[in-house]
Amino acid sequence: METEQDVLLSTIDEEGVLILTLNRAKKHNALNTELTQKLLDAIRGSEHDERVRALVLVGAQPSFCAGADTTEFNALTPQDPKAVLTRADLTTALHLSFSQLSKPVVAAVTGNALGGGAGLALACDMVVMAEKARLGYPELKHGIVAAVVLANLVRQLGPKKAFELVALGEPIGGLEAQKLGLVNRVTALEDTLPEAIKIAKQLASWSPIAMATTKRTFYRAMDLSLASALDVGRDANVMMRGFKRVDPLKSNPSEH
Repeated sequence: METEQDVLLSTIDEEGVLILTLNRAKKHNALNTELTQKLLDAIRGSEHDERVRALVLVGAQPSFCAGADTTEFNALTPQDPKAVLTRADLTTALHLSFSQLSKPVVAAVTGNALGGGAGLALACDMVVMAEKARLGYPELKHGIVAAVVLANLVRQLGPKKAFELVALGEPIGGLEAQKLGLVNRVTALEDTLPEAIKIAKQLASWSPIAMATTKRTFYRAMDLSLASALDVGRDANVMMRGFKRVDPLKSNPSEH
């Protein structure tokens, strides 16, 4: 049963939408080791849960996620290199897990997403952001480095603007994030989570194998040359011929 002490809450509705809530509100949902591990386990676990067809990631108010929990940094020192490497590997695995998951993930950014929190939002397949929320990379202001989060940022935004975000450390609002192509929808705060769930329900209604193949093909093709990406598309095209056809006008989502 969920308690106030649970750092990650999860609920699933009858349409197969799993809502994962970062639940360290007093710490602005900062990613300590416990929360990072539980989120990674939940994402990986959803791959094998046939009830789950789409996911929504949200943070307990007032923030989406403030990034890494810097209070743990004192324990991560050169005197204990194993601990340093283990924590870095955990963070890397979390950010990679979103693209490896065959099921779509929608972020509901109802509050500030900073540093690792911004990276967490961008790791999701789609992002709905509250207009007045802020997204940014303030690491340099604290004498640290935006590191693992750079991989998704540069790929999605391009080098010049991505460097500006991390080098100047100034956060941006929802409308600017949408203009830059970092988020899909911008809403009023009260509409952010409902809109994310609405999108997730639509994604959950598609044939699971078609949705999974679409996502896998997308991420395989994203960083390839045109010729290689076309080969990936060809492979998916051949595979698709074996799918059971669905008439969207007659089908029931639960039968897909």
